[in-house]
Amino acid sequence: MSAFTKQFALLKETAEMALSTLRGNKMRSALTVLGVVIGVTSIVGMTSLIRGFDTSLRDSINTLGPNTIMVARFSAVSLSAGASFQSVMRRPSLTVADMRAVEKLAGTAAIVDIWLGAGPPGPLTERVFYRGERTRPVAIMGTTEKYVEVNFAKMFAGRSFTAQEVLRNRAVAVIGFGVYQALFEKRGIDPIGKPVRIGAIEYTVLGVVGPRPSPGGFSLGQDDFAIIPYGAYRKQFGNERVRRGPFGGMPALIVVVPREDVPRAEAIREVETIMRIRHGLTLDQPNDFDLVTSDAILAVWDQISAAILLALVVISSIALMVGGIGVMAIMTISVTERTREIGVRLAIGARRREILVQFLIEAAVLTSVGGILGVLMGSAIGLAVNLISGFPVSLPWWSFALGLGFSASIGIFFGMLPAWRASRLDPIEALRYE
Repeated sequence: MSAFTKQFALLKETAEMALSTLRGNKMRSALTVLGVVIGVTSIVGMTSLIRGFDTSLRDSINTLGPNTIMVARFSAVSLSAGASFQSVMRRPSLTVADMRAVEKLAGTAAIVDIWLGAGPPGPLTERVFYRGERTRPVAIMGTTEKYVEVNFAKMFAGRSFTAQEVLRNRAVAVIGFGVYQALFEKRGIDPIGKPVRIGAIEYTVLGVVGPRPSPGGFSLGQDDFAIIPYGAYRKQFGNERVRRGPFGGMPALIVVVPREDVPRAEAIREVETIMRIRHGLTLDQPNDFDLVTSDAILAVWDQISAAILLALVVISSIALMVGGIGVMAIMTISVTERTREIGVRLAIGARRREILVQFLIEAAVLTSVGGILGVLMGSAIGLAVNLISGFPVSLPWWSFALGLGFSASIGIFFGMLPAWRASRLDPIEALRYE
């Protein structure tokens, strides 16, 4: 029999002894690994939810197109760069006149649109009513006829506004797919030409925007909206400079799609120059608006998700630490209870290294069982959330490896001291132990 075969047989026998110890002390073992189970469950469960949300968010953002530029009063980009909330709230609101200036002067822009009621500090929401049906509060935006084109979206039914309908401030609306489902689909009603009420004003439905990508069937609310011509929007909700709520100023976004033959960086520079001139900024004054792209949004989200994962690891480590202390305690008790057994093994020729490895393997098996239970529970939590709510989940293999690796490492680290004490016992004194 080769040395490798002997070592493998010894490891197998030791693991079987460790499992036998677990079965013999079920309650004590369960309490010992509880902290490990909680820690690993947190790692796997939360990782699955964060990764799933990350995938869904990226797909939703990318539907705008990689080159689309959004001009906002402020955004997470400026806040993450260190700008104070008080300073960004003093910035002027964006206006239809700003949009028209960019549309007229920016030679690099192919499409320019404005979304009144969208953007920070938060979208304007209202319920949409049709006869006895109503939606939950959904985003209501005032736009031009270019909204569908800017979003690279497709019409599910009907059509969007015409330029004439926008200029004449017609009381017409285009609804998102979520609004269509809530008001018309379940009753089998064709929405085109039907009157809906937004707040106190009635609008005629011209079309339905097709559904956006929603990985795992989970919606981030991207289909819950209705758009009306920006002039009609101003009549109902006030113009951009009306101070609404504690933050002042109506939320608005200017959306620019560059020409295909123009680099995005060049388009950004041109839009920035036009906006700075519009706002009367001198060379030494910073921008009082944000220029946001999809990759800038994703970069901010990467920072946020990394911070969340770091906090998760820290919190889970506390639970794993508690479990490790429990392992140390249980292994110390185990060494004391099995002192005579250790003495017999040493007396018949067992090496101290083998005693050390035996108890380390027992500690690692103990915490690995907790790790396996944690992986199963964490996966079950993620799948249950997905089944109940449709929230997207992702179960990457590395989260399982991380959980099992952490649990086994905790067992080895915290089992080292009891295992070392067991290996250093004097055989004669151990045999005399009562």
